[in-house]
Amino acid sequence: MDWHLLGLSFITVFLSELGDKSQLAAIALSGRSQSPHAVFFGAAGALLLTSLLGALAGGAVAELLPTRLLKAIAAVGFAILAVRLLFFNNEEASPEADE
Repeated sequence: MDWHLLGLSFITVFLSELGDKSQLAAIALSGRSQSPHAVFFGAAGALLLTSLLGALAGGAVAELLPTRLLKAIAAVGFAILAVRLLFFNNEEASPEADE
C-alpha cells in the first residue's frame, strides 16, 4: 500500500469537506434527531460510497486517457469554474437582480 498516497488522499478530502454543505446538513440533522449516531453512520456511509465511486471512475478514466491529458482537462475545468465564480456569479447573488 502506498502510505503517502493514502495520507495525501485523506488530508485532501478531509480539508475539502470541512464546512461543506454535507457537513452542515449532518449538523442540522443531528441537532434535531434523537440519534446523532445514526446521522453519523449515515453521513459517513454516504461519504465512503461517493469516494468509492469517484476512485473507481477515476481509475476507469485513467485506463482510457493518458495522465497528462487528464491533468489538462482538470486544469481547464477548474480554470473555467474560477472564472465563472469570479466574474459571473455576482450577478445571480446581487440584490438588484431581484428588483
